[in-house]
Amino acid sequence: MDDGRKIAYIPKEGWPSFTWYAIEFAIVLAICMLVAREVVATLSELSPEIQNYIWWGITGLIFLAWYIGIRGFILKKKILRNRY
Repeated sequence: MDDGRKIAYIPKEGWPSFTWYAIEFAIVLAICMLVAREVVATLSELSPEIQNYIWWGITGLIFLAWYIGIRGFILKKKILRNRY
């Protein structure tokens, strides 16, 4: 087992697998909100209601792009699987 295949230890036993999804969800949501905040800050000439719609739209688009586009198609490639 010491042939270089085990580079990093990721705990499978004793660590609930759903927590990895919760951590990923929190990180993706935080990035979405921060990006949307920076974009909406540049649009100060619009009314607050329109800024709110733009904020939620950007947050939703990035969130869906991650979970449907990137995670759904790109990260499901066979070459990225960690099975021996």
